[in-house]
Amino acid sequence: MAALPTGTITFLFTDIEGSTQLIQELGERFLVVLEEHAGIVRHALSEFGGVEVNTEGDSFFVAFRSPADAVLAAVATQRGLAAHDWSENVRVRVRIGIHTGEGVLGGNDYVGIDVNRAARIAGAAHGGQVLVSEATRGLVERALPEGTELRDLGPHRLKDIAHPEHLYHLVIEDLPSNFPPPRTLDARPNNIPLQLTSFVGREGEIAKVRHLLGHTRLLTLTGAGGTGKTRLALQVAADVLTEYRDGAFFVDLSAVTDPALVPSAVARAIDVREEAERPILEAVKDHLGSKELLLVLDNFEQVAETGPVVEELLTAAPGLKILVTSRVVLSLRGEQEYAVPPLQPPDVDGLLDLPALRRIEAVQLFTDRAVAVSPRFQVTEKNAAAVAAITARLDGLPLAIELAATRTKVLTPEQMLPRLQECLALLTSGPKNLPERQRTLRGAITWSYELLDPAEQGLFTRLSVFTGGWTLESAEEICDPDGLGLDILDGLSSLVDQSLIRRSEPDEGDPRFSMLETIREFGHEQLEVRGERDLLHRRHAEYFLDLAVEAEPHLVAEGQGEWLDICDRGHANIRAALRWAIEAGEADRAQESAGALWRFWQQRGHQAEGRAWLEEILAMPSGRRPSAGRAKAMIGAGGLAWWQQDREAARASYEGALAIERELGDPARTGEALYNLSFVVAGEDIDAAAGMLEEALVLFRRAGDEAGVAQVQSMLVIRDAEARNWGPVITRLEDTTTIWRRLGDRLHLAFDLVWLAFAYGRVGRAAEARAVGLEALDLFCEVDNPTGIAITIADLSWLATWEGRHELAIRLAGAHQSLIEKAGGPPGGFAGLLEGDPTAEARPNLDEDVAQRAWEEGLSMSLDEAVGLARG
Repeated sequence: MAALPTGTITFLFTDIEGSTQLIQELGERFLVVLEEHAGIVRHALSEFGGVEVNTEGDSFFVAFRSPADAVLAAVATQRGLAAHDWSENVRVRVRIGIHTGEGVLGGNDYVGIDVNRAARIAGAAHGGQVLVSEATRGLVERALPEGTELRDLGPHRLKDIAHPEHLYHLVIEDLPSNFPPPRTLDARPNNIPLQLTSFVGREGEIAKVRHLLGHTRLLTLTGAGGTGKTRLALQVAADVLTEYRDGAFFVDLSAVTDPALVPSAVARAIDVREEAERPILEAVKDHLGSKELLLVLDNFEQVAETGPVVEELLTAAPGLKILVTSRVVLSLRGEQEYAVPPLQPPDVDGLLDLPALRRIEAVQLFTDRAVAVSPRFQVTEKNAAAVAAITARLDGLPLAIELAATRTKVLTPEQMLPRLQECLALLTSGPKNLPERQRTLRGAITWSYELLDPAEQGLFTRLSVFTGGWTLESAEEICDPDGLGLDILDGLSSLVDQSLIRRSEPDEGDPRFSMLETIREFGHEQLEVRGERDLLHRRHAEYFLDLAVEAEPHLVAEGQGEWLDICDRGHANIRAALRWAIEAGEADRAQESAGALWRFWQQRGHQAEGRAWLEEILAMPSGRRPSAGRAKAMIGAGGLAWWQQDREAARASYEGALAIERELGDPARTGEALYNLSFVVAGEDIDAAAGMLEEALVLFRRAGDEAGVAQVQSMLVIRDAEARNWGPVITRLEDTTTIWRRLGDRLHLAFDLVWLAFAYGRVGRAAEARAVGLEALDLFCEVDNPTGIAITIADLSWLATWEGRHELAIRLAGAHQSLIEKAGGPPGGFAGLLEGDPTAEARPNLDEDVAQRAWEEGLSMSLDEAVGLARG
């Protein structure tokens, strides 16, 4: 074989589309077709200077020094295949991917991300198509072969590649040029998380799991921690994505310890909002009912008692398939188990030559992860025996191998082996109450832990207190790295390098870190051994309880989107903090923090969960005395009940809060309680509600609370609105929106803009009505507030009716109905504001079948479609 070039290299991958089907159709005759195909491909590739790296089955991997030559070779390949007279009267369609990057050698092969990227680009192509990366396009677009052009396909998410890749279709004259969208993670709806490391091996396991999925609706991947269940499930989900009309969705249950929250976790993953007065599980079942979808439930063992929920979902949705990862089987009807084996380790007693050793999956994984921390690493004649012994001693367990491979940054395999063997011998000779592989994994984690210096060990164990991840700031506050004599950034970087923690970058916000659950369990045990468990849990709880209180004013103000996201990303830690406060009897802290969070729970669709927390906290025996914190929690409970359309519960909570505040005597808080109660009363007695508001206005003014005054001023329009006296309504709302803009309170601004749009529409100021209505919609969309979006769409439905756009009005009204069923909302309008049914005015102006069709179209819309309709 010719020497492999290094430096900047253009990689080309080819693969026959549908080769498995061809084999089944042709049987032994497929070998003839395969030879003819290989001859055409080899001739074209060699003609333009390609160096064949390897061939596997019907695929080629070729390297070119020149990107232009790679493109020429691809064109020649496709033209040669298209012109060939196939002896078996079949069509051989080959997909080709081209990418230019760094040619890093690992023995007789290339390693590194650029090779993976090229392979994934080829995998995204369709038979007969050539896909080109952005890097290659930039080098060849001005020197394309005659009769070709590049068609921009936009950015696409590729399996195992962290960032989207911009793809281009190489259009070849006289050959087919119309293809479906690339077979990437964007091809179907999904939330499959991008992986920052490549997936190594497992071809046999992937094929087996795919086969089983074709014959069962519930497949459980079992195995001890560290066997690679999650990565295998994610890889399979990405591979079969295009086989499911409605996509594939991943539900991470690693941070869920309360089985009652499993339906909510599923709902969040598939973007189902809570519905008022309806269990979230019913909403999920309805959403999935007609879907053809793959659901991946990860880390199910800790919520195994919710197995019946899985059965309910499968019963409700005939087109649903569920892939579970768990350390134990679920023991459900129709369940198929697949025990995930470790990677194939080498036989250290056998005599393997170097190329054969490099092809063994466990060695491939060790090499891949070692290169990530030490780019010059490769398996050589010198270290081959040590690498084989390490991977064999670790039983082929992926997590254990990854932990060991990170140590190549400071240790050679020959130095590593005796240290690892000593640690494993000590651990695996201990108690036998764990399966052997689990003892091996524990030994690998222990070995990695013991190689840390004392300060890093302290940081590692303290980080195990987090649930669902953490930020640099929270780690610094809770883990006290200064007390350990450690810089937090250095410490986290070291633990990332050694694969004990993982780093991720959300689309917005600061980088986050997390631990695999298997490693977190070990760290938590060590935290207990060090005698720091209670201290760290208190620190953790106090930090996140304080974060909730700090977030409260920001949840309605400038930057509310950022703070809502902070609460969303920290929700698992917040739950753990609230649970700690309840179990520790810290009722005051729990009430204050839960009361502060109600606007988060309301705006992000967690009404049922938030209300459950507040009810449990308000029932704590140690929290029964009248206090500002208890009143705040009652206002939060009342607010969530209101948005769930439970007027009586809202009234009870608001009345309880008002009684406490009158007893405590704080004017601003008493005014707030009166203001909230007036919403419930206004639907029954306008005069009584107005009296409460007048009293609240006096109290807010006495306290110098400008925001409180503005709240009441906007609500005081109810008497004029009831009388259809729209001039004063408009004047007052224009004044309050000006105040909200100055104060930066975006939530109250958005709500008052909704009312102002309605009032403008009532007096025929259509352009102004639509402008402020759309501004309100934008404000709610910016922070992903589905209940606010639903109210605004109802508002815009009224405006469309008054403008004479009756079909649009009915379609928007249908979309509004669908959204409030999914997301919840207030019990309706009052005092003439958003009160009534816009379709009642619109329907008489349309044929009944047209009106009904518009209503049904609106009902079927997703949130994004409804927003697009409203804006259009």
